[in-house]
Amino acid sequence: MSENALVKLLSYILPSEFNEYFDLTDVKEEERGVEKILHLYLHEKNIQPDGHTELSPNGFYPESCINHFPLNEHRTVLHVCRRRWKDGVGKTYSRDWELTAKGTRHTKEFAAFLKEFLGYIPDYSQITPETVSHQG
Repeated sequence: MSENALVKLLSYILPSEFNEYFDLTDVKEEERGVEKILHLYLHEKNIQPDGHTELSPNGFYPESCINHFPLNEHRTVLHVCRRRWKDGVGKTYSRDWELTAKGTRHTKEFAAFLKEFLGYIPDYSQITPETVSHQG
């Protein structure tokens, strides 16, 4: 599969903020009993925050896990690594992302779907079990 085909496929699967500002770095499948989990690993691209041009890359913040729409009978967990930068005097900068629905660990789109379908947004339930951490 060409990189363009993968980028196009991801544009249908992931929310637009992820496609524009994050790179897919890995995909893993896990089985926990009868449950299948698809792990998508995303690292923020090296695009400096608006208004800054003289920043140096300074690693990533710890990974965050976010529930997203199930794909082909797999619960989908996005493992997101946000980038940080520093300036010449050592001050740290990062983008202020709002990737989850307020008060949840679900993408905004998935939370809106759950609210419409169920009438509320569950934190943890049979539909969206507790978010899997990268430590298992």
